Amino acid sequence: MSPTAPARAVIGGDGDARGTLLERFSGQRLSPVQRRIAQYILSRPGEVVFLSSVQLAAKAGVSQASVTRFAQTLGFRGYPGLLRFVRERVGAAPHHAADQETNKFVSAVAEEVDNLQALQASLADPSPLSTLGRHLAASSPLSVLGLRASRPVAVYFAAFARKIHPDIRLVDEGGSWALDRLDEARTAGASWVLCFCLPRYPRETIAALRYARQIGLQIGSVTDQPLAPVTELSDLVLLGAVGARSVFDSQSAPMTLATLLLEAMCDADAHRAQRRLEGFERRAAAHRYFDLA
Repeated sequence: MSPTAPARAVIGGDGDARGTLLERFSGQRLSPVQRRIAQYILSRPGEVVFLSSVQLAAKAGVSQASVTRFAQTLGFRGYPGLLRFVRERVGAAPHHAADQETNKFVSAVAEEVDNLQALQASLADPSPLSTLGRHLAASSPLSVLGLRASRPVAVYFAAFARKIHPDIRLVDEGGSWALDRLDEARTAGASWVLCFCLPRYPRETIAALRYARQIGLQIGSVTDQPLAPVTELSDLVLLGAVGARSVFDSQSAPMTLATLLLEAMCDADAHRAQRRLEGFERRAAAHRYFDLA
């Protein structure tokens, strides 16, 4: 597979409305600011149908003029045309529990529930997740990349993956350090790298993935949006939306995907996983790792 032209698959789309919108957005050459607007619409189409151009600009963190130019780039005369298009695709706006609540904490949890339900729906066909799990299990060593806000998910995945895989290499620092770690893994025989890349998509992550492709590694990514920058560099992409109702994003769906990927890796090589887990339990008992009631 060419390192510059990955045959990627994006897994985890969120319903017919989002799929139709994504198809329309994906056919355009969008600037980074326009991609931010598109990502916001894709993540909350039921909310966007009630927003003015000023409100959408504020929500997406862009200018009103950028929203207008985005609509024109898509072929609409202005924002009203884009809004009609979104409303036609969404139909009756979904009525979420979060819309009924005045307590912001309840609203934040309700959004997480929505994100997990969308993930559940996307996994009705488990074969893409299983395919990625099989590739990750077969790559030895396996690098796990996660920087900044994505680091906690990568650390969680790597900690448990070490119990079922013989050579997991966590890459949680960027710059030349990350490039060195990827080089070492490739030299040792790695064929895949797993990347967690959640907002705000660190440039160091993108640079590391570009280098991974240059040295012949295939890339599996967990991110939150089909238009996230890592999708263009990845061979397989799993989507788990982040919660954005609080000051800081919450990552329930991406964390769930990390757990499910571990399960898929166990399924891919059940004998090895069982052998390594039994070995860990023997060590845990011998050294009294845990204080169990």
